[in-house]
Amino acid sequence: QVQLVESGGGLVQAGGSLRLSCAASGRTFSSSSMGWFRQAPGKEREFVAVKSWWSGTITDYAESVKGRFTIGRDIAKNTLYLQMNSLKPEDTTVYYCASSKTGELRLLKLSGTYDYWGQGTQVTVSS
Repeated sequence: QVQLVESGGGLVQAGGSLRLSCAASGRTFSSSSMGWFRQAPGKEREFVAVKSWWSGTITDYAESVKGRFTIGRDIAKNTLYLQMNSLKPEDTTVYYCASSKTGELRLLKLSGTYDYWGQGTQVTVSS
């Protein structure tokens, strides 16, 4: 059974930084792709970033976070990270990590591609 547990959310002022963590068990990074999504109330889940290790290493970001967010991992801890810098009020929402057995990048931007999800962590950016 795959389990994903996020942490690191909180309240920060605009321009500040947060680092989200996603501790994974039951599936190693080498056999999966890992993504971050976010979802505001009443809206669809939105792609944020993905890292895949199926064929080499593939990394991609949503246009809205490029240059500000960085996705990474700690292999020893089997933990995925999302370093978020220069945060904006519009980044406020719940963030989720997810795991997929798919390695195709275009599919990894779709939430339906992922088979396991964490419980989510709230990020609030004040203006």
